[in-house]
Amino acid sequence: MTETHVNAPLNTETETRGDLCIRTLAMPADTNANGDIFGGWLLSQMDIGGGVFASKIAKSRTVTVAIEAMNFRKAVYVGDLVSVYANLVRVGRTSITVHLEAWVVRRKELQQILVTDGNFTYVSIDDNGRPQPVSPDGVIKT
Repeated sequence: MTETHVNAPLNTETETRGDLCIRTLAMPADTNANGDIFGGWLLSQMDIGGGVFASKIAKSRTVTVAIEAMNFRKAVYVGDLVSVYANLVRVGRTSITVHLEAWVVRRKELQQILVTDGNFTYVSIDDNGRPQPVSPDGVIKT
């Protein structure tokens, strides 16, 4: 399979783009010592959402192999509704790169706020955990 790139416009930080992959509520157990939501928790939510998205494209199991260009833009607080959106960046022979965005809706507000984004790369694996080519029909046509 040849490498495929998907060109998407840069986010203006005012509206989401991509597919909604996961939505969850930030809870007190997810906080750091300062009482804000721990960045590692948010990163894990993004990785879960990205893995769901990548597995749909690959039509197989996928594993995370790289995280690049993470931008922690704003804090996440207890009670925020966190949504992760995925946008395809690139499909290689065995890998899929996904741009993930985490948005929140704060209590008593209606507007979503972009809090974190970054590029995550996943590799398609077989039942033995070895890299395998991404299914040729798994490429999203835009």
